[in-house]
Amino acid sequence: MDNSGTKRRCCESMKDFFTSAKFLIYLGHALSTWGDRMWNFAVAVFLVELYGNSLLLTAVYGLVVAGSVLLLGAIIGDWVDKSPRLKVAQTSLIVQNCAVILCGILLMVVFQFKEQLAEIYNGWVLTSCYILVITIANISNLASTATSITIQRDWVVVVAGQDSSKLADMNATVRIIDQMTNILAPMLVGQIMAFGSHFIGCGFISGWNLCSMCLEYCLLWKVYQKTPALAVKAIKKQEDLELKYLNTQKDLENGQSPVESSQLMNETVLDKKKHPMKVSCCYQMMEPIRTFKAGWVAYYNQSIFFAGMSLSFLYMTVLGFDCITTGYAYTQGLNGSVLSLLMGASAVSGICGTVAFTWVRKKIGLIRTGFISGMAQLSCLILCVASVFTPGSSFDLSISPFQDIYSRLIGDSGPLPNADDSLTSTLYGTELFLNSSTVQPELPPLQPYLSVSLLFAGVIAARAGLWSFDLTVTQLIQENVIESERGVINGVQNSMNYLLDLLHFIMVILAPNPEAFGLLVIISVSFVAMGHIMYFRFAFNSLRSRLFLCCSPEQKSEADPPSLPTTV
Repeated sequence: MDNSGTKRRCCESMKDFFTSAKFLIYLGHALSTWGDRMWNFAVAVFLVELYGNSLLLTAVYGLVVAGSVLLLGAIIGDWVDKSPRLKVAQTSLIVQNCAVILCGILLMVVFQFKEQLAEIYNGWVLTSCYILVITIANISNLASTATSITIQRDWVVVVAGQDSSKLADMNATVRIIDQMTNILAPMLVGQIMAFGSHFIGCGFISGWNLCSMCLEYCLLWKVYQKTPALAVKAIKKQEDLELKYLNTQKDLENGQSPVESSQLMNETVLDKKKHPMKVSCCYQMMEPIRTFKAGWVAYYNQSIFFAGMSLSFLYMTVLGFDCITTGYAYTQGLNGSVLSLLMGASAVSGICGTVAFTWVRKKIGLIRTGFISGMAQLSCLILCVASVFTPGSSFDLSISPFQDIYSRLIGDSGPLPNADDSLTSTLYGTELFLNSSTVQPELPPLQPYLSVSLLFAGVIAARAGLWSFDLTVTQLIQENVIESERGVINGVQNSMNYLLDLLHFIMVILAPNPEAFGLLVIISVSFVAMGHIMYFRFAFNSLRSRLFLCCSPEQKSEADPPSLPTTV
């Protein structure tokens, strides 16, 4: 009886977990992230293949994606804030997946009939197809941004309720899913394209997104039904903003003060009804600009402003497993097999940092966890700085970092080295060294591997602190931003991340040769240090204000029962 009862309770608990809103969010996020990772990996390969193994289309696509999120991040977040949760989630899901499906079908057509298209109207039809592919892929990325803000920054908070520990666990689980899919999804689609063709790869990704979209749609509906709190959302009223604008215009026209004009509220409303086009046309045309400005102002006024900025500064670095670092590794004699093992070790380190985050947060609190994570990351990056000055390093300041650019401008040399092209290709943010499939430049003679070993040891070890710090800032934003502003604040945060990411690519383009990589490492560690200094300031001010509230006589007198005398 006891054994059967225990088994029954275990089965019931497992059933409750697999049907809970929390697990359904995990499953939906895993499906969505898997499709995103496959597409982000494959679209770069497709664009390179379409343009004759040139990275031009990839670079253009990366610039378009980064620029779009930078300009539209706040507007997307504002739309998330002002719309019902289920509508936002379903709309962004459908737009994202339909855009990928349409782009995949278009790519299949181009791959199949590329030669015929190139002959029509002197190749303008093929060029139009390229533009259409980049445009549709950019729309998919913007929809993916909206989905990320909605699910990871809003729905997760509501499902967790007021339980900070549950929220931390959910954030950590979502991040582990990201890490795993980032490794496995590119491997799958890469094998499909390797043993099949790019045409088959496009078809597989389109079919996956079609099936995934239907399943994710059902999962979203289930989560929404199981969490009644999702139906209640604090939304800013546009009527108040419009009336404020109308009253301000009337002040300027009549020379009245705001106090006087407040008495004309009813008259203003009637004015709006009588002359709707006269008042609202220009106002509506300027709405995106006002939303953009208001979003950045709201972000600046947040109590977690310095914490968000600190996370953005971590994007200004070449110390990650993207084409920049792997391209440098190729010039130092490492092969693809070793790099794949190093990338796996980096993912394991990131997962360890994610797991450690939940344990450390329970022990010392959220703010102190960010402090410890930042110190751990900086300590590990010291190894990267040391690698610049150890034997085997290619660091040489006697060679101008702008030599390649100068040579191209004056026409003394041909195209830039493949390593430079591979650096430019990272503008779309995919962890893929594209030139590994093209002709590689001659590698220098084998040198001592002490320098590159220290470099990758620091990068891999720092991933644990990096992901723990990222989770800390993410949860700080979730807990400290009011519900009606979550979307716009997270949209601006994404814009800041993309801005610093663009700056780091510009830095690499200005100094692309391997001899200047050591300088890029030093600059990167400096920006990471500045980011953590910003966080240390935020943490110090937050902990000091809490200590002041706990120790102030006023707080003590308010906390004491009225019948007990207060002491001075």
